[in-house]
Order: sequence, then structure tokens, then C-alpha cells
Amino acid sequence: MAQALDTRPAAAPGAAPAASAGRTARRKALLHWIAVHALGVAAALFFVLPFVFLVLTSLMSDQQALTRDLWPHPFEWSNYKKVFDTPGFLTWWRNTLMYAGLGTVLTVVSSLPVAYALAKFRFRGRHLSLMLVISMMMLPPQVVVIPMYLFWAKQLDLSGTLWPLIVPMAFGDAFSIFLLRQFLLTIPNEYLDAAKVDGCGELRTLLRVVLPMAKPGIAAVALFQFFYAWNDYFGPQIYASENPAAWTLSYGLESFKGAHHTDWNLTMAATVLVMAPVILVFFFAQKAFVEGVTLTGVKG
Repeated sequence: MAQALDTRPAAAPGAAPAASAGRTARRKALLHWIAVHALGVAAALFFVLPFVFLVLTSLMSDQQALTRDLWPHPFEWSNYKKVFDTPGFLTWWRNTLMYAGLGTVLTVVSSLPVAYALAKFRFRGRHLSLMLVISMMMLPPQVVVIPMYLFWAKQLDLSGTLWPLIVPMAFGDAFSIFLLRQFLLTIPNEYLDAAKVDGCGELRTLLRVVLPMAKPGIAAVALFQFFYAWNDYFGPQIYASENPAAWTLSYGLESFKGAHHTDWNLTMAATVLVMAPVILVFFFAQKAFVEGVTLTGVKG
């Protein structure tokens, strides 16, 4: 019988090395993907695990908290009710909201005009003013604690209240001014010139043109200030420690610690309740926050 002819096309001389090179490239890409995501997962676990431990401890009984048993049995959801039933806890909530909310509004309203002037006005001493703002950022707050306390507590008799912490925010904040100034530098001057040609003054230009375009930067400054005021422990300790009716949440957490015993499950539950609003605010405003931070400093 005649041998059948092989009609298959002959492989190109370089086909095998090319296929091998393709497999090697895909293998390297896969290993690179695994390495990058493994580092990301490890970093995520590094930040998430403490919060998971906090939540699990808040759902334990007092006898189980901080033991080798890491899983609650049973889940003590009543711990959160006990925290809300703690005398003064709702008052601390109200004080913290007033301190953080009012302080944030005052900081933004007072810092934006100064930042606008430093970014868009040309006047003698502008660079010196900017250097003064930067130098105020470098000044440790502990340096002015004693003179500020003597002024607010002794001269104005406002100790035992949060007003010594809120009122100074109406006069601007160095970090907020600098951050807003850097963001406003990214707004083209042509928009401002067009508004002035249409008859807008400086104040109207600021409100009608600059303010809508600076929303990401304003959001970043507002979030920074809100987080600072919400988590502030040092200020309330200095001015409001003598009056429990003026305590904030960060300072009120100390009341869950006793001289001889600490209810760690209730302390962790209260901590979760204090952290929850901050996490929710950042979760819903993270897009504006990230945009404001990344665009700041593009133009110097």
C-alpha cells in the first residue's frame, strides 16, 4: 500500500521559540500580578485586623474580653445599648458634633478668603505673608498652650467649655490656608479675568467662580478639620476636663476605665461607636477628598 502523504503545513522555523517566549511572558505577568496583589492583601490585613479585633471584643462578655478566646460566644449585642445608657454619653455626642461641625465651618469660611488672596492677589509682602503661614504650621501647638489657657480661662473665664477651642477656628488655620492656596493656584486666571470683565468684584468672583471650582480642595480641608476636631483629646482635656457636661467623645472614653477594673468590652463598643461616623464620612466623601489632595500642589 502506498504510504499516505503528509499534507500538514510545515511549522515556521521561529514558531516554537515564539510560543515559548509567549508562555514565559505570560508566566512572568501572572507571577507579577500575584506578587503585587499579595502585598496589597497583606497591607490590607495589617490595617483591617486591628479593627476586626476591636469589633469582636466589643461583642464579648466582660469575662471573655482580652482572653485567648477570640470569637464571641454568645454575641453580646447588649454592650452597645449599655454604652448608650451610660450617663452623659449622648451629651458627649452632642458636644463632639458641635465642636467638629461648627469648627469645620468656621475654619473653611475664615481660611478660604485668605488663601484666595495669597493665591491670586499681587501685593507687597505677599511672599512674607506666605512664609508666616508656613512658619505657623511648623510651630508646635504645645508652645502656646499656657498663654492661650491663661487668656481663655483666666481673662475670659471660659474654662469648662469648648468655646476656647471653637472660637479660634474663626480666625483661620495655617494648614487649611496653605492647602487651599495650593489648590487655588491650579485654577486658571482667565476665569477670574472673565468674571471681572462681566462686572464681578473680588467677593462676587470668589463666591460665583472660585468657590464652585474649588469644591474638591474645600472638601479635603473640611475633612481634615472635621477628623482633627472629632478625634481631639488634648484640647478638651485642657479646657473641659473640670465640667463633664462639656466633655467630648474622645475624652469621655476615659470614664469607661476604672481605678481597679476596666470593662474592656464596653470600652471597645464605645470606641466602635466613636469611629463609625468618621468611617462613614470618609467612605462617602473619599472621592472629593482624594481629588482635592491629588490636585493640590500641582502648580507652585
